[in-house]
Amino acid sequence: MPVEEGAYKKSGQPKEFDPDFKGPIQNRGCTDIICCIFFIVAIVGYVAVGILAWTHGDPRKVIYPTDSLGQYCGQGKLEKQPLLFYFNMMKCASPMVLLEFQCPTPQVCVEKCPDRTLTLVTAIGNTQDWEYYKSYCRADPGTKPVVDILQKKLCPAYLISSKPFLQRCFPSLGKKGDVITVGDQETFNDGDKMRDAKDLVAGMKNATIVMEGRQVAMKIFEDYTKSWYWILICLLVAVVLSLIFIVLLRYLAGIMVWVMIFMVIAVVACGIAHCSIKYVNLKDTPGSNITLQQLGFQPDFSLYLHIRQSWLAFIIILAILEVIIIILLIFLRKRIRIAVQLMKEASRAVGYVMSSLFYPIFTFLLLTIVIVYWGVTAVFLSTSSEPVYKVFNETDCPHARQTCDPENFTLSTMKRDCPRSECLFAFYGGETPYHKYLIILQFYNIFLFFWCANFVTALGQMTLAGAFASYYWAPNKPSDMPAYPLCASLGRSLRYHTGSLAFGSLILAIVQIIRVLLEYIDHKLKGAENKFAKFLLCCLKCCFWCLEKFIKFMNRNAYIMVAIYGKNFCRSARDAFFLLMRNVIRVVVLDKVTDFILFLGKLLIVGLVGIFAFFFFSGHTDAFKGATPSLHYYWVPILTVLVGSYLIAHGFFSVYAMCVDTLFLCFLEDLERNDGSPKRAYLMSENLLNVLRKKNQAN
Repeated sequence: MPVEEGAYKKSGQPKEFDPDFKGPIQNRGCTDIICCIFFIVAIVGYVAVGILAWTHGDPRKVIYPTDSLGQYCGQGKLEKQPLLFYFNMMKCASPMVLLEFQCPTPQVCVEKCPDRTLTLVTAIGNTQDWEYYKSYCRADPGTKPVVDILQKKLCPAYLISSKPFLQRCFPSLGKKGDVITVGDQETFNDGDKMRDAKDLVAGMKNATIVMEGRQVAMKIFEDYTKSWYWILICLLVAVVLSLIFIVLLRYLAGIMVWVMIFMVIAVVACGIAHCSIKYVNLKDTPGSNITLQQLGFQPDFSLYLHIRQSWLAFIIILAILEVIIIILLIFLRKRIRIAVQLMKEASRAVGYVMSSLFYPIFTFLLLTIVIVYWGVTAVFLSTSSEPVYKVFNETDCPHARQTCDPENFTLSTMKRDCPRSECLFAFYGGETPYHKYLIILQFYNIFLFFWCANFVTALGQMTLAGAFASYYWAPNKPSDMPAYPLCASLGRSLRYHTGSLAFGSLILAIVQIIRVLLEYIDHKLKGAENKFAKFLLCCLKCCFWCLEKFIKFMNRNAYIMVAIYGKNFCRSARDAFFLLMRNVIRVVVLDKVTDFILFLGKLLIVGLVGIFAFFFFSGHTDAFKGATPSLHYYWVPILTVLVGSYLIAHGFFSVYAMCVDTLFLCFLEDLERNDGSPKRAYLMSENLLNVLRKKNQAN
């Protein structure tokens, strides 16, 4: 039920109640100072973690291939040797490749991939071939015999004609009919015997399983370079459509709401009519008069559609739903009219504060900085480990997969016990205290990412709330509004309420990090057989998802109250909660009506721009064939346009939704604080007064 005048007396009027309140408090003090200090300290710590990561990290570890000694191909003294060559590609077929991402065969950085097929035995007898062959050796073999060269693994046993792929040399495989060939030959000599070319396939598959995405990424990048200006044009169209939709809401909001409501009623009525026709048509069909109880459970659900009782059940369910909708419409018609008027008022407010439509760009830039800082820090943290070398051996060895030191490996007991073993680079790790606590630093990085991202979002919400509240409480619009309402609100939020913003975003970040931990535990328990643990984890994930949604809702309204009154976060959250609970029906109606209309707007904008992008980039229409760029994947710009259009529409409509929520809380406060008398006149629009059948008394 609506709250009438004097509701503050009935529900417990707060001590700071001011009957002469007319808008956002200008003389306010700092709120939640302790949380503000904690946030500043956390940011300083975050910067320290970033500096520490940048000092120890090296992104080259994930960009450039690494040889058996842990050196980067194409970097430093190997600058002229950018490609990685595998001594024995067939060793890459080992399952250990998938576990350690490293082939158990010597690897060297080379200037170019071999363009001919040779064996060590044949090359060593020809001066010209031997000079060419030595460029693929780990060290100069000198005049050593073939047996010593192979035993010490100074040179590969054979070379195969190869081509560079993802900065690595892979055999040039082809096909003659159904037979796989390498260098136009069906067989090759591995220095020991003749082998089929198909024996190389398994090794190549495992060697590329981690790197194939890089080739796709390069093609996608090339597509972006060819289509970026058309993508920008499509996104500009999305901006124009979003602005047009918001302007139309000012004049067509009422029509759109009532049309949608009657369309829902019409759809349900059509469903009832369709079910009734099916029910009548099955009257004389054999076997259609049996009951659902007689039929029992059937895995083929289509069988139920041949029974009259099923369609009767559908008719009853849809009829009940139709009656409920009509009854709700009758009793909630006044609240729906209020929601429509508030949406129209929101369009007017956006018109007076036009700069608010472009505020999401500022929020987007801040979020981009937060995301980039988090991503760069995460990469540097993950690459701040040291190279780890392990023992690889072709035969059984007690030291296989153990950590080794390549500098003194030839004199170690490992080499003595396993003469044919090699100490090769395996992966990056470390045993120092810094490396042991890397997981904690990564956790801190993720937590501060959530906290900072939520803070930026909260700052945007409070800034917009303050600007739109100044519109609502201005007796004479726009003369009584600040000259730059958005800038004034942003200044107030940062100067006085950084602590409140940090407090609300901290609570949300804690819940989000718990959800991340639950997802991690769920990933680890995927192979577990304990059904109770899975059920408990599923319940926890569901509960924390609901909790996150509730906290986001409460934070949003708390920030509005902070922007209006300048109180601390907890008091503002409490006041907002009780204010909404006293008007819970209005909250539900307004929330659902607004969400539905904005959802339709997003759907309309994304659909229109997406259809245009599909016909343009796919080349399915003759109208754009001359202008359409040649692409590897035409879905890349289409998906980019779809996602970009949604984000643009969401950005514009989030401003509109924030405006509606702010005006709604101001409207409720206006109803509870004022009574229409000359001293306490309502500040809502005349249309809202007419819907509520209220009026301001003349002086």
